[in-house]
Amino acid sequence: MPDTSPRHAPGAAAIPRRSVLAAAAAGGAALGASWLLTGCSGAASASPADALPSGASTGRPDRGGTLRIARPPASDAETLDPASSLSAYEYLASLYNRLVRIGPDGTPAPDLAESWEPDKEARTWTFRLRRGVTFHDGRAFTSADAAYTLRHILDPKTGSPQAGVLAPLVDPERLRTPDAHTLVVPLKSPNAEFPTLLTNYNCYVVPDGSAASIGRTGIGTGPFKLVSFTAAGPGRIAAYEDHWAGRPVLDAIDFYSVADMQARSNALLAGQVDLLSQTNLDFATARVVANSDRATLARVRNAQWYVLPMLTTEKPFTDVRVRQAMKLAYDPEHVLKVALQGAGTAGWDNPVPPGTPGHLAAHPAHDPDRARHLLKRAGYERLAVDLYTSAYDPIFTPMALAYQESARRAGIRIRVRTAAADSYYTQIWMKKPLMATYWYTGRPVDQLLNQVFRGGSSYNETAWADKDFDALLDRARRETDDGRRRELYQEAQSAVIERGGAITPMFADRLVGISRKVRGYAEHGFEFDYLGIGLKGA
Repeated sequence: MPDTSPRHAPGAAAIPRRSVLAAAAAGGAALGASWLLTGCSGAASASPADALPSGASTGRPDRGGTLRIARPPASDAETLDPASSLSAYEYLASLYNRLVRIGPDGTPAPDLAESWEPDKEARTWTFRLRRGVTFHDGRAFTSADAAYTLRHILDPKTGSPQAGVLAPLVDPERLRTPDAHTLVVPLKSPNAEFPTLLTNYNCYVVPDGSAASIGRTGIGTGPFKLVSFTAAGPGRIAAYEDHWAGRPVLDAIDFYSVADMQARSNALLAGQVDLLSQTNLDFATARVVANSDRATLARVRNAQWYVLPMLTTEKPFTDVRVRQAMKLAYDPEHVLKVALQGAGTAGWDNPVPPGTPGHLAAHPAHDPDRARHLLKRAGYERLAVDLYTSAYDPIFTPMALAYQESARRAGIRIRVRTAAADSYYTQIWMKKPLMATYWYTGRPVDQLLNQVFRGGSSYNETAWADKDFDALLDRARRETDDGRRRELYQEAQSAVIERGGAITPMFADRLVGISRKVRGYAEHGFEFDYLGIGLKGA
């Protein structure tokens, strides 16, 4: 789903490829080596999306000015507490910093922690913290704040989505702060990828003892400080002059809550706002925006990961042969072309985005004949299933219809059902056996695979439970050799493709509506660079 946590977050070096095909489940047909093809499909022909701008306006912004952002309506319970599942996402990167962030190359980079190192077994991690950092209220940032932030996330009363990721690893009582600029994190079990887990947007650092007030005050170490905030409504932030990385380019940012996507787009075209936050424009609207005098597009490559989750606890998807057939039956390139006009990348049922360190390039072949064979062996020769969608996201229904059309070649009859948008993520997601959803990319591979696919995870939307897969993830976390660890994560990706319940047709480029006056727009994992963004002629 859109990350409620992305919300539903926010993921190669030359790595030996492995064909790790296992036999189908007990009683199933063992698939041959053709299940995985090395490399990708042939070069795609030009698509309508090629005519859209590839990036926003370039050049240096002028110092000063106020950026106006239109954002979708949110819950009346939304909060500025970054650990919460109801965080006001658009504000977080402006008000706070993490200990560790994701760098432009997709690997962990320093933020409030200048460096970090494990012991030999990757069981204890030591973080050296940045000096000279102050919170918006003038307090100095210290290791006590870093330790408190982790304890706040892990506190069951917080209800943080990231608690499910960190709790199996971190005992809050064992955190140590030997001095004001050192944080020591002993882990319950070795994890060579632990710093990547702190890049999640729930891990922004808050002041020691601030749990009761942080949702209102927004006091952090970020480039902007809070002026006003209304849950599900308007707000304003102003430049923090004493930010440790320097003053931001802008003087202020105003946030407006606009309920309808078309209304947000119209406000941009009329020059009433400068940027549409968390809005992936459909192709028709994107063309209108790109051809206007006032606005253009910022195209964020592979920013969203679209998926058709099959509930593996519900028939017919309890049978791995049916799940394999549902994947072999359709052509991801066809879905990409129809649903996105080519503005993205075919997923081939691997949720790890291309370009992510450790991405497995091998993918299954589109093979409707093999799909028919598997369905016959499983006793579902004339399979007919409902696929739920809604207007919640403009891509859901085109994706569902494209899948329906493509899977028909394998004899699979898909009935597309449209559900209400306002209750889609309470009545449909993780309740119906087959439906459409999406996530934001930007998660490191360890977090993505553990949070969304490990058995028992609260975000495991297919309810897939595979002990061998979970054990593979545990082995990867314990492995301190970088090359071997990447191979293990690639084996885990193969397991998701071969046995898991997630159909991943494509990664979508997010088409962000933006004023032609905006300069310095750079985005990763649905967050952009608040420090460097600005306006021409401010």
